[in-house]
Amino acid sequence: MTEKVIYEGPIFTLVKEDVTIKNKVYQRDIIHHPGGVGILCMIDHKILLVKQVRQAIDLETIEIPAGKLEYGEDPLECGMRELNEETGYVCSSMRLIQSFYTTPGFCDEKLWIYEAIDPIEAKEHLPQDEDEDLHSFWLPLEEAYSKVLNQEITDAKTIIAILYAVAARRE
Repeated sequence: MTEKVIYEGPIFTLVKEDVTIKNKVYQRDIIHHPGGVGILCMIDHKILLVKQVRQAIDLETIEIPAGKLEYGEDPLECGMRELNEETGYVCSSMRLIQSFYTTPGFCDEKLWIYEAIDPIEAKEHLPQDEDEDLHSFWLPLEEAYSKVLNQEITDAKTIIAILYAVAARRE
């Protein structure tokens, strides 16, 4: 297997890779990405969400707090940091809900979704990344679920977190 770097940027690296399938060599474009973390944070049946414009789709999205891992960074540590940076909340611990590959057909990005345990407002709020402009807000879980069903929430990690929260509440 040979790999040639086509582009290397701050968020991902694009490579062209030769792969052998049934004794024949094919080229694949593959994106290497360090991965990310999303956090399900709930208090009193309300979910903490953020709104932000996503340039790739030119839309304002509603998402759970989330962020990109640095290469080699522990996902749990990243989740704790991102929760504070994006929302001003902290928690005593986090419990892994799910990890998954976002688009394994061409990208190795893996996401971890954690549930924040005992969230409270942070005494010290870490600053948002300089290139971020997002706003956090609380939404009743049932309203968030309705937004999933009517496609107002279209971010995959957020849909997974909301469906998990709804299923856990009904158990």
